[in-house]
Amino acid sequence: MKVAKFGGSSVASAAQFRKVADIVSSDIERRIVVVSAPGKRYKDDVKVTDMLIQLAEQIVAGEPHEETMEAIVKRYADIANELGLEADGFLAELVDDLQSKISAYRSEPPRLFDAIKASGEDHNARLMALYLQDCGLEASYVSPLEAGIIVTDEPGNAQVLPESYDKLKQLRERRGVLVIPGFFGYSRSGHIVTFPRGGSDITGSIVAAGVKADVYENFTDVDSIYCVNPSIVADARKLKEITYREMRELSYSGFSVFHDEALEPVYRAGIPVCVKNTNNPAAPGTWIVAKRNHIDEPVAGIASDTGFCSINISKYLMNREIGFGRRVLQILEDEGISYEHTPSGIDNMSIILRADQLVDGKDERILARIREELAVDEVTIEYGLALIMVVGEGMEKTIGMAAKATTALANANINLEMINQGSSEVSMMFGVKEEVVNEAVRALYNAYFQQATVSPLS
Repeated sequence: MKVAKFGGSSVASAAQFRKVADIVSSDIERRIVVVSAPGKRYKDDVKVTDMLIQLAEQIVAGEPHEETMEAIVKRYADIANELGLEADGFLAELVDDLQSKISAYRSEPPRLFDAIKASGEDHNARLMALYLQDCGLEASYVSPLEAGIIVTDEPGNAQVLPESYDKLKQLRERRGVLVIPGFFGYSRSGHIVTFPRGGSDITGSIVAAGVKADVYENFTDVDSIYCVNPSIVADARKLKEITYREMRELSYSGFSVFHDEALEPVYRAGIPVCVKNTNNPAAPGTWIVAKRNHIDEPVAGIASDTGFCSINISKYLMNREIGFGRRVLQILEDEGISYEHTPSGIDNMSIILRADQLVDGKDERILARIREELAVDEVTIEYGLALIMVVGEGMEKTIGMAAKATTALANANINLEMINQGSSEVSMMFGVKEEVVNEAVRALYNAYFQQATVSPLS
């Protein structure tokens, strides 16, 4: 059995629906299909999810929303009409459903946003099931509630509950192709609750783990996962395979293929993932697996992200002061701030965090408290940082990996603001100024993927 998830670009139009139907009908093992809401059809198009968010915002603000509602309905109507479907009943149900959700949750904005946003995937799954039936397939729509996707009651941040997996197993006994909407589940109290960003990927992963699929296929609009952002490096190398751990590190560090939570269910179930292209399904894609051969390619990929800052603290004999680090982090916790990394020396410590958290005077309050409560010699905040992550499980047993990076950056005349390597040695982190991050990524790519591979340890 295969679970196939199709992202927003894969279900954005009637033409894309036809491609999905061809892919599903070409392999009888594709028994479960998970769909996103319709994405962009062209560069300046608007995603249905964004239209739904606009609708919810207008309702909360008490503004007219009829035009937005009509635009949403038209997107589905255009797809149905171009597919030649008799969809009057479907479209009437769509309008009734949205109006019902608005009436039920108008006074509860968090629940309204979840319910309205989730309708994008929900109605697209219903429409996909109708089209697959029209193509002659035995297909049926299955709601997350019917499937058994039970989640925590945290609007916008649903977490699947363990009991879901026992219920999902029963889907194996169902006949035909099952079409399930991504992005949301139901709380025990019956409320619609959405997953965080990348939510449809999370649904696909949960369903694949629940039904114990042999493969989880994730269809998108690229042939493979690239080892680096192709908008930064032209003709970037495509990956044949990558491990779960490597993919998580890269996702956290800026890879846009998967949200870093999305792989956890299939990782724990040991189910391989294949990332494929809806527009070119014959391409082999990229496999995400538990283990891969690291000998020839110790580095799996390079990812980068911007928008970081560093709180830099210096104090003589810091290493002798018991509880110093705990007290620094307690100050951040008091301000509701999360941190990313804490590189340190014997007399200095840096805390790397997302700069957008330092609003409403939090930066000055944090600096003042660190000065007063910890009696430090110096504390400053440095903005405009970018983090680059070089990831690969083979680095641990390969000589010269860090030297290769620092040499490449030095040759490119790029100053390193910081360097950090985790104890697992799966990744190395480099901090540079935002204005040189793309140049730094290209230098590292040339060092690891264009030059000869360094020798592994015997």
